[in-house]
Amino acid sequence: MAATESTKESSLRQAFGNVLAAFILILIGVLAFSIRLFSVIKYESVIHEFDPYFNYRVTQFLTKNGIYEFWNWFDDRTWYPLGRVIGGTVYPGLTLTAGTMWWILNSLNIPLSVETVCVFTAPVFSAIAAWATFLLTKEVKGTGAGLTAAALLAMVPSYISRSVAGSYDNEAVAIFALIFTFYLYVKTLNTGSLFYATLNAISYFYMVCSWGGYTFIINLIPMHALLCIVTGRFSSRLYIAYAPLVVLGTLLAALVPVVGFNAVMTSEHFASFLVFIILHVVALVYYIKGILTPKMFKVAVTLIVSIGLAVCCAVVAVLVALVASSPTKGWSGRSLSLLDPTYASKYIPIIASVSEHQPPTWPSYFMDINVLAFLVPAGIVACFLPLSDASSFVVLYIVTSVYFSGVMVRLMLVLAPAACILSGIALSEAFSSFTRSVKYQLFGASETSRDDPGDTSSGSTKADIDAAKMDKNEVSTKERPSRKNKKKDEKEKEPVEKSSKASKKSGNEKRLLVLPVEASLIALILLVMLCGFYVVHCVWAAAEAYSAPSIVLTAHTHDGLHVFDDFREAYAWLSHNTDVDDKVASWWDYGYQTTAMANRTVIVDNNTWNNTHIATVGTAMSSPEKAAWEIFNSLDVKYVLVVFGGLVGYPSDDINKFLWMVRIGGGVFPHIKEPDYLREGQYRIDAQATPTMLNCLMYKLCYYRFVETDGKGFDRVRRTEIGKKHFKLSHFEEVFTSQHWMVRLYKLKPPKNRIRGKTKTKKSKLKTTAPGSKRSVVRRNPWS
Repeated sequence: MAATESTKESSLRQAFGNVLAAFILILIGVLAFSIRLFSVIKYESVIHEFDPYFNYRVTQFLTKNGIYEFWNWFDDRTWYPLGRVIGGTVYPGLTLTAGTMWWILNSLNIPLSVETVCVFTAPVFSAIAAWATFLLTKEVKGTGAGLTAAALLAMVPSYISRSVAGSYDNEAVAIFALIFTFYLYVKTLNTGSLFYATLNAISYFYMVCSWGGYTFIINLIPMHALLCIVTGRFSSRLYIAYAPLVVLGTLLAALVPVVGFNAVMTSEHFASFLVFIILHVVALVYYIKGILTPKMFKVAVTLIVSIGLAVCCAVVAVLVALVASSPTKGWSGRSLSLLDPTYASKYIPIIASVSEHQPPTWPSYFMDINVLAFLVPAGIVACFLPLSDASSFVVLYIVTSVYFSGVMVRLMLVLAPAACILSGIALSEAFSSFTRSVKYQLFGASETSRDDPGDTSSGSTKADIDAAKMDKNEVSTKERPSRKNKKKDEKEKEPVEKSSKASKKSGNEKRLLVLPVEASLIALILLVMLCGFYVVHCVWAAAEAYSAPSIVLTAHTHDGLHVFDDFREAYAWLSHNTDVDDKVASWWDYGYQTTAMANRTVIVDNNTWNNTHIATVGTAMSSPEKAAWEIFNSLDVKYVLVVFGGLVGYPSDDINKFLWMVRIGGGVFPHIKEPDYLREGQYRIDAQATPTMLNCLMYKLCYYRFVETDGKGFDRVRRTEIGKKHFKLSHFEEVFTSQHWMVRLYKLKPPKNRIRGKTKTKKSKLKTTAPGSKRSVVRRNPWS
């Protein structure tokens, strides 16, 4: 009777725990969604940044014209005169997801606009990503750690920066796909289920559709599989978790047009194929070990290893032959930048010019993950107590993500889930230890032993026990002992297991008695304060640091709040005062916004697929006025757009980006040299600036009539007076300057008319005059 009552009580408590965990998960989802709405509450429902405007425009096209038109869409409004095949050059996951959401809502008679769906896609998927984090952490260390990790991810600033309402970028859905793929891989490792392995391949396919960062998955999982093989943790569960992912995942990835045959022909994917071969060799060795005698096994292993090495060498030779013709040996520029942080600055300035590709500073770690940076080491230690396949995967995940985030600040986004998982494990283990210590000393051992079945950290031990059972079954099938030996072994194991259980119980009781009540209570109070500080920081970051859309800026002064809406003002002017077929030239940062908001053709945009085309625009901006006019005129450009922040103190303007234009232009056109724009190695725009700098087109377009604003021409960003204040434009005319001078538009003047008769007479006179005579005429450049 007592046993049945205890089992009923434990099952009732377990059911109550499951209901409570589900309720907490719902609250975490609401928290993740609501904390990302500050941008809508403080500003308005608007798309943020630059890249999201292209995604929004593509989603509009998809919902209007359908999926088949989307795959075959040739966009002639970008990269003039080249154009761009959108269906074959874009990761379609985000667009298809938002388009499907819009279609479902309209089918349910919920008439939301495409823009509204795009604005709220990221907050919705942040809640789903928090739930995926719970599932992954639960597979590693139990329900308590999973709930803690989910709550941490819902608020972590690094993830908020890419998932606020309006941040309609690929990472909005890709982080969920990343975490869910890892969860299914770990789930397959723990269960050995082919069903979860198939789901894992499908989830990987969704990740490939969503973001180019899928290469992180297809390299991290092979590294973990190889780690398990080297450390002697090979099992059939590992084989089931890895082999279907490589085969099905690669086949599905090749279906994505932007990836195609790169899934099997680029160096980023080769590690998965090599580990796939090694895995099969090891599996064959284990299989033969179970059916051969020790003597025959040695001979067979020698044969198999030699054949395996030969196959590996042949595969490596084939792969090397495939990529030998490539100057980067099959690696993409971004991948090489991760492996060699100096590569981009040396060879690909277009990659190094992007601010999110720069290495982070130490304060950025505290800003983006805050106290998690101090909890991660404790989580790593907890993963080794005990070490399992799942916990070793999480440790490998954090190690690799820390390295990549140190190379590129954008990849702090990949570090955030790993930091949340390990911090959740650390906090859960700490709370569990301190509370058990307090319970044991205050209420006695009976209360503590009664509480143990409902402990939230039991999920990990359960997974470990299941895994250990499966490993024992595998070993028994391999060795195939007789029934008599089995019975003897079982009889010998029973007293050993009983004694080990008793020793474990006594060891646990001793551990509980280590910390006194006062120390445990103080530690619990400090942990609660630490979590409170983390919550305050995350709310501040969400409200102030990461909610402001780059297209609408605000500033607080003694006069109150000032709103700078110059970008939309300029794009509206372009849309209403220019012809539909007019071409607009600007630096590539503003290409997506110009196309989406002004509906005008641009020369370059944020896709940056053609370095020569971008270098041409950079060369024009770096050249004198006449040479720049000739370059733009050859591209049929009608208007030139520049962004200038010298009046209001906006630092992300074209003058601060100008040296990158010089470097990128000089990389293709050697007559553009960076030292010509520097005075003793310093970049200056004052009276000490070089003549090349003062006469280039970018300087003139930004500072034209600037002296009229305050009479001095004081640049608030560079904190100096400009060097050349009074000048006129001969080949460009100003047509629009926004209210705060942040966006300026210039129109190319048409070429001067030439009368044939006069030009002929001038040419004849020049021919008749001798070059050394006094009447020799020196022709003046009409455009100077």
